Amino acid sequence: MTCNNCVASVTEKLVKIDGVTEVDVNLEKGEATISMERHILLNDLKSVLPAKYSINKKGKQSLQTEEREANSNLGGIDNSVTEKSKLHQLKPLLLIFLYLFAAAFLLNYKNWDISSAMLDFMGLFYIVFSFFKLLDLKGFPESFRMYDPLAKVFPIYGWIYPFLEVVLGLMFLFRFHIAIALIATIIVLGITTIGVAKTLLDKKSIRCACLGTALKLPMTEATFIENAIMLVMAVTMLAM
Repeated sequence: MTCNNCVASVTEKLVKIDGVTEVDVNLEKGEATISMERHILLNDLKSVLPAKYSINKKGKQSLQTEEREANSNLGGIDNSVTEKSKLHQLKPLLLIFLYLFAAAFLLNYKNWDISSAMLDFMGLFYIVFSFFKLLDLKGFPESFRMYDPLAKVFPIYGWIYPFLEVVLGLMFLFRFHIAIALIATIIVLGITTIGVAKTLLDKKSIRCACLGTALKLPMTEATFIENAIMLVMAVTMLAM
């Protein structure tokens, strides 16, 4: 693997295998850690990947040993490896939300106006999140289309999305055609939220592209909540 596109491609192919619950691909090491609800044969894993991702001799011997051990245990799953807690993994996302709420409050606390504070929060949300996506514009579309329904059908949408966030952010901050920006938010984030919800219901553990590919965030309920907050704000503002 040579880039984040490779990582996204390998992750997407492996996570679609029935029984695979999580795939964590490490680009630097050229490795993929796969969690499963049942034992899956090595050949089944290899069959979904292009030939260029072939397993080296050392890795093959290691996997074959693990395969024999798994078969002897009737396909049991090794639960001895502990993962980082969701809270630790989501720390960057939670900190960003804390800063956004604080910034929206500080911008409006002298002449408090809940509507103005909500618009500032939404504008800052889009600007900050688009920044992280633009850090790796080549890798983001591949990660995004793994769960966004529209990006799956129209790949070009993944390339446009970060710039769309910039435009919507500026519209909110400059109070320019707010109604249009609110409707666009409901449509854009509504589509993404449907994809996120489906991913969570299918119990597929993939990386969230909400902060681009620079930060390795898991797709969790927090991703759904972050979109839901924006949707609730947009609907509330339209109703006012």
